[in-house]
Amino acid sequence: MSRTRPRYFVGIDNGSQSSKVTVFDTEGRVVGEGRQALRPYDTPRPGVVEHPDDDLWTSIGAASRAALAAFDGDPADIVGVGLCTIRFCRAVLNADGTLAQPVMSWMDERVGLPHRDTSPAAARVTTSSGYIGHRMTGNFRDTAANYAGMWPLDPDTWQWSDDDTEIGKYGLRREQLFDLVLPGEVLGEVTANASRHTGIPAGVPVVATANDKAVEALGCGLRDPGTLLVSLGTYVAGMATGPRNVTGPADFWVNYAAVPHSYLYESGGVRRGMWTVSWYRDLLGEEAAAGARAAGTDVEDWLGAGAAEVPPGSDGLLTVLDWLAPDDAPFRKGTMLGFDGRHGRFHVHRSLLEALAMTVHDTTQAMARELGTAYREVIVSGGGSRSDLMMRIQADVHGLPARRAGASSAAGLGAAICAAVGLGVYSGFEEATDRMVRPGEVFLPDRANHDLYRRLEAVHRDVRAHTDALYRRTYDVFG
Repeated sequence: MSRTRPRYFVGIDNGSQSSKVTVFDTEGRVVGEGRQALRPYDTPRPGVVEHPDDDLWTSIGAASRAALAAFDGDPADIVGVGLCTIRFCRAVLNADGTLAQPVMSWMDERVGLPHRDTSPAAARVTTSSGYIGHRMTGNFRDTAANYAGMWPLDPDTWQWSDDDTEIGKYGLRREQLFDLVLPGEVLGEVTANASRHTGIPAGVPVVATANDKAVEALGCGLRDPGTLLVSLGTYVAGMATGPRNVTGPADFWVNYAAVPHSYLYESGGVRRGMWTVSWYRDLLGEEAAAGARAAGTDVEDWLGAGAAEVPPGSDGLLTVLDWLAPDDAPFRKGTMLGFDGRHGRFHVHRSLLEALAMTVHDTTQAMARELGTAYREVIVSGGGSRSDLMMRIQADVHGLPARRAGASSAAGLGAAICAAVGLGVYSGFEEATDRMVRPGEVFLPDRANHDLYRRLEAVHRDVRAHTDALYRRTYDVFG
């Protein structure tokens, strides 16, 4: 009797801080993974934030080779690659698909403006997924679901505008645009050059996904409008899903989902969200490292264990996370207030986590009111979700059961789901999600803690009204 060979998918998750590549089996189990940190951004002048050299492609290659080295199976059994990259980036390419200039980060102010041709050799303008997809396949094809923002895309049809004058308003010409496909459609096959760079066998189909937040949502199993996803990444926000393109929302914005012609509703969020937690960890330096060594753990777990001993509300220490000022209030700074003799390093850590949860709860409640819905549970994903303390805070602040995402890389799993659907391993996204997404641990809210956080959140919401005038004055001094 012949044995049916196993099938595996490679999920590429190119995020804001690192590239993660994971090999999954058809049940969504991890069988190999690799990670490569991205290099620090180049900021040659105010408003310009770029990925240095060819860092996106370089990091994906390193992470992919590490994942394949950790994979005990036969690479010949890899049947597909799902490609997910950072959203809101802009890549300007030469005619041969090479970079005409460094890739613009989502934090670069130029990505919110019409494109300006500055390189005579530039022939194409695309997203990070368009660029990496070309490096993988040699084709100028990209997912329509990564063109939220300053692009001439019809949000109802997911196709380019048929009006060349409209395209011109974005500083673009039709011949500069990539061909569009939907999530779950094949972009092409891994080329020989891409195979040498990544270790993925040549000829393996590469399948389109969406933007990184949408693919993360898919990998978390988000599909019920009554479920809220809190994504704990460099950008922290709440997301819900739905079938319609809501026009002109006031308290959220509409993104493309990883399921074709579905949408992701995203609340306001915290820029440099989990970055701020990492910043504080690194700020403690050797003091924290020594404490972690003495406890036989890592620094994150050491901080979490200490902060878990701090009462909810951090004994009155309140943090407002504006470490990266919004464009409409460049004077704004982050705030910590309420210090007294009770407070130490663990109070600060807990206060940062509580600030993330309260900010997102406030913005997602506004989104829920506008959508006319109510959430019954919260899924929490991203690196911060591995912290039991963070999960308890999320449950208590939202007053809802908080479920940890099961996948270590939800975006990588979402990319693998797209590949499984696109290659016909499963009949559709619903079946693939049912088979491949594994729910994580659930944390139940403490009612007394929730009541305390509701009172504290009312204060937290009002802080900026009092501090903005002060920061306007210090902005004149320090910028």
